[in-house]
Amino acid sequence: MEILGTTLRICVDDLDTATDFYAKLTGATPQRFDRGGVSAAAVGCFLLMSGPERELEVLRKVTATIAVDDVDRTYATLSEVGAKVVAGPVATPIGRNLLAVHPDGSIFEYADRRTTAD
Repeated sequence: MEILGTTLRICVDDLDTATDFYAKLTGATPQRFDRGGVSAAAVGCFLLMSGPERELEVLRKVTATIAVDDVDRTYATLSEVGAKVVAGPVATPIGRNLLAVHPDGSIFEYADRRTTAD
């Protein structure tokens, strides 16, 4: 498992306004997508999320998103070191992800940019 970087997760009320701000701040082109009733925008190292409070309540529990080279290898490594994978791996609009609870109780999303065609 290789960790490639992290993404800061931010829940916002107005996704369009926040996306515009973070695009100007980072100079990055936003990638927008919807999943499970939540609208999201990936802008540089920021993941902006907006939607119903019941959905955001769950998302706020995830400390950060960690980019990895391969979610399947990450699953194996997490299991070996004592983390509990609670969801995934599953396909997303931009790759695959899983959610894991570390022994200290922290929850992280691990994501790769691989598709089923890779």
